[in-house]
Amino acid sequence: MNISLKRLLSAATGAGLAVMLAATGAPARAQSSRPIVNMQAAPTPHPVLPPSGGSSCGLFQTCANTRIGLGKGDFIVRLSAIGVLPENLDSKIWLNGQHLPGHVGTTNGVSPELTFEYFLTDNISVDLIAASTRHEVSLDGTPLGKIDVASTWVLPPTVTFAWHFRPHKRFNPYVGVGATMAWFYNTQPAGGIVQKANFGFTGGPAVDIGFDYQVVGNWFFNVDAKQMFLRAHAWANDSGSGAYVRAHDSLDPTVVGMGIGYRF
Repeated sequence: MNISLKRLLSAATGAGLAVMLAATGAPARAQSSRPIVNMQAAPTPHPVLPPSGGSSCGLFQTCANTRIGLGKGDFIVRLSAIGVLPENLDSKIWLNGQHLPGHVGTTNGVSPELTFEYFLTDNISVDLIAASTRHEVSLDGTPLGKIDVASTWVLPPTVTFAWHFRPHKRFNPYVGVGATMAWFYNTQPAGGIVQKANFGFTGGPAVDIGFDYQVVGNWFFNVDAKQMFLRAHAWANDSGSGAYVRAHDSLDPTVVGMGIGYRF
């Protein structure tokens, strides 16, 4: 009887110990002996972008950030070669106060021209041109034949307001209207019967037509034609001399030019 009771107590004790080991996680200690590996997500690759085109865009390159065409706020400077073609449509000559048959002749001139233009709106701009040309002046078809009067330089600054038809486009034609003034300087009498010569200051309206074409980057090609309406006045010698000449001439030069411009 005592032996049986001991066996029962021993069996019960063994069963209770097994339950306690299961409750306290003894098997987990066996698992804890395995190496622990930390699982982390692989880093996300980031593409390497090339440098921004704006910082490396060359002077003669059209890049992604280059604005196409011209518009409000743009300022452009042009350098052109121009031809100045006086029309001499209507002229009158007086010799010692008497009307003299004949007309005034003025030679053509060629010169560089500098233009400064600012866009007030996308369509409207204002520009100032500066150029100076040399011309020979004569009296042609008179009873005395051709009379050389003088050579002179003329400075005709001109301001025009232009309407641009295609803002922000590579090809942008325009028309304009404005005014011009003309100063004559460094006048040299031709000699002979003309010992003194003087040309009076004059001014008048001007109209123009032309176009800009964006070639590359901020560089533009320009073609322009202006018609100026100027009536010139000239005197040769003094009124007290033996041959006093006075002339009025509708100079009315046509100015044609071609050049290149840069937008700042």
